Order: sequence, then C-alpha cells, then structure tokens
Amino acid sequence: MSDKIYFNTSKKFSFKKRLVNLTTRTHHKLAPNHAKNIAKKLLLTPVRSKPKNAQPDGLVVADVVTPEGVLKTYRLGQGPVWILTHGWSGTASQFFPLMAHIAQQGFTALAYDHPAHGESEGQYGHIPAFVGGLEGLLDSEDDVAGLVGHSMGTAAALECKHAKLVDKPLLLIAPVLDYVDNLFGSVARSGYSMRLFEAVVGDIEDQYRYPIQSIDPFQKLSRRQAETIIVHDEKDKFTKYDVSEKASKEMERVTLVTTQGQGHGRVMQCQEAKDSFNRLLINMPAHMS
Repeated sequence: MSDKIYFNTSKKFSFKKRLVNLTTRTHHKLAPNHAKNIAKKLLLTPVRSKPKNAQPDGLVVADVVTPEGVLKTYRLGQGPVWILTHGWSGTASQFFPLMAHIAQQGFTALAYDHPAHGESEGQYGHIPAFVGGLEGLLDSEDDVAGLVGHSMGTAAALECKHAKLVDKPLLLIAPVLDYVDNLFGSVARSGYSMRLFEAVVGDIEDQYRYPIQSIDPFQKLSRRQAETIIVHDEKDKFTKYDVSEKASKEMERVTLVTTQGQGHGRVMQCQEAKDSFNRLLINMPAHMS
C-alpha cells in the first residue's frame, strides 16, 4: 500500500486526496495512538514484490544475521565483492541481470533483500533499518570492492558510515539524493495527514536515535573521495533527474550517465548501467580489481 503513496507524483486536485486528509487528521485527533499504529502499517510496510527475473546459474542463496533481523542474500561469481542494494518495495532479483555481468568481470555480486522486503525478516521498512541491514551485511564480508545501489538503496548507502565503504566506488542507479524532500513531498501529495506522518517519523527517530533531518544523501555524496557514477533516466517519474544532474555539475568525482526510455526500474539492467560498472573498474586500485 505504501508504494501508492511514495510513488504518487500527481499534483492535480483529487477528491480522494481531500478525503484521505480529512479522515487521517480526524483519526489522529480522536485516537492518536491507534492512528499512529495504523499509519505505521500503511506508511512503513513495503510491498513484498515477487522476483522480477529468473535466478542465474550458479546463484547461491543464503542468510545473514544483522541487527535488523535475518536478511536473505544472493551471491554470484568469485573474487572481490560488489554489494547491490535495491530500493523501496524492490527485491534483490531486480539486480540479477547486472549481477551476471559483474560476475563475468571477475567479481562476486552480492545482493540482498532489505528488512521487510523480499524474503528477509522484518515488518517495517525505513532508512534507519536499511542502513542497519547494510551495515550488518558489510560486517560479514571481508573483501568489499564497491557498491551498486538503486533508488532508496542509494540513500541508505550514502548514509552508511561503515569503514568498508568509505573509499569504495559507487554506481548509483536512479538515486534519491533529496531523500527528505522527496519523502515529505510524496506523503503531502497523497493527502495523508502530515502531523500524523510526523508522529510516525518521530517514533522511528526516537527508536533509532536517527533524526530524519540528518538524512542528506546529496551532502554525503559531496564529501566522498572515491569515484561515483550515476545512471539516471531523464524522464524518471519517481526520483529527480535534475538533482543527479546538479550533483554531477557540482561534484568533481561524480559522473552522470543519462538514459532515455528506461524509466525508474528498467534502468537497473540497461546497457548503460553495465558500461558504467566497467568504467568504474578502470580506475580501481590493482588489489581491488
């Protein structure tokens, strides 16, 4: 259900939007605790999508224990590890075609389902949980070469402070670099009570000691010293291409590759993504390649 809110980009007047706003505001006023519990289920529960692609030959499926529960992992190939982190309501299976390409270049491609996604444990999904799951996965790997992220997975990767990612190259596909504005804007467009949404956010902030206003993927990207390539479709309806363009113009180590007609999802397996991965390999230190 929550993907219908987060992926709502319509700016047109809607009677349904007005009704949602009135209903959620009234519910929050009359029964605040009950309203928050319902809102958590609605706003923080991703769709557990079915696999998007067939499993490639040689894929090893396993579990890894993290602070966010047991996450399902998918490993392909041999050599230094590239972590692949998907977006909201996505699954690791979206990366299978790109993982096959990475494995062919002499690396291990390691994707996983985020908490509350795919086959992983967890009830709620949000950035603190995404970051916690990624950190747990990184703790279990000794030879990390880089990271590929998509959509909300890119925000989690940039927010992650794990030492194994500090100096590693990134391939960011359809990134959400303006995470907080994107999130609040999407909920506002849905008509949902912003006061109720802020109450839900406040509970997550308190639980994880993770202020939402500290989440700033754009700023975190600007501080990175390692190379980053962004692959973004010019007509992406869910994450803003112009923010990626701004990053590439203002940040010396960030390169933008623009695609046409790939949208927000297909871009994950397009030729430009594969070519961009190959380009990152050229400048990698010898011991990592």
